[in-house]
Amino acid sequence: MPSISSNPSGSQAIADATPYQSADQPAVATSGEAMLARARGIVDIEIQALEDLKSQMDNHFVRAIELMEACTGRVIITGMGKSGLIGKKIAATLSSTGTPAYFLHPAEGSHGDLGVLMKQDVVIAISNSGETPEILGILPLVKRFGVPLIAMTGKPQSTLAQQADVVLNIAVRQEACPLGLAPTASTTATLALGDTLAVILLERRGFTENDFALFHPSGNLGKRLLLKVADVMHQGDALPIVTLNTPFLDALMQVSLKKLGMAIVVDDAGRMAGILTDGDVRRALTRFSDPREIPLMEVITRSPKRIDAHELAVTALRLMEEHKITVLISCHEDGRPLGAVHMHDILKTGIS
Repeated sequence: MPSISSNPSGSQAIADATPYQSADQPAVATSGEAMLARARGIVDIEIQALEDLKSQMDNHFVRAIELMEACTGRVIITGMGKSGLIGKKIAATLSSTGTPAYFLHPAEGSHGDLGVLMKQDVVIAISNSGETPEILGILPLVKRFGVPLIAMTGKPQSTLAQQADVVLNIAVRQEACPLGLAPTASTTATLALGDTLAVILLERRGFTENDFALFHPSGNLGKRLLLKVADVMHQGDALPIVTLNTPFLDALMQVSLKKLGMAIVVDDAGRMAGILTDGDVRRALTRFSDPREIPLMEVITRSPKRIDAHELAVTALRLMEEHKITVLISCHEDGRPLGAVHMHDILKTGIS
């Protein structure tokens, strides 16, 4: 026990205090080299937990997949404490990969939240000990609904396991925490098992990148797979359009006003005849001494790159990068300008 001494002011101070350390607890790492060695040892414990998980997978895993795949409702995940946090992540992963899932807090479940449960659901209860009171407290109601119960537990003989239709073993040899108190290796194994369930179901459902994008429309992948040229292109009055007979300086004014770095030039029928780019303007000014006498039709780019408005915005970006240009034109079938997409407009969406 630490000794107590009094200082001159009469207040007490603890002397010779040392952190609690069990007999089999590793010595506290003091040097950088020792800390790295200890850290690698902790990672080894977590890796061993995953190796154990892999060896423990059996036909119960297959049965769990079958139950979840046949579920016409949702997969309800429940767990307390750290298991609950892992459960929330598993539910989120399932939901975003084509398996509707919902996290139910077991303590709230016994106070009315079990109302979310339907007979078409499947329940996954996570408890390393298999004896979590809040989990056991809602089991009678879960069983009354007659829904399949999948247990994730490190104790296959526990009360939870005995009540479950399927038992997924998440037992680990040891926790990374030297006190054996903080869930560490066991939560790593549980998380990996949840990811495994989600990925197997994803594959069996034929879930694609496009499906994933539909569930993540604001994410980078969602934008890459969903955002079309038509969603970002300039149209109508925002387009700088001039005719072949427009004076060069007036066309230049349109380039400046509409801020797209170019003006679309159309013929008498309104079909695109070319574009006047910033580069065209610079080259024209070096060829002609008087800008007022520059014939527009002689200095424009006659065959600018086009893109269909229904193409993906990321396709437009790749085309611009390939040809080292900053704008693409989209036209109606008859050649009339429909819109213009600028590289900056695509980059602002977060696509790269």
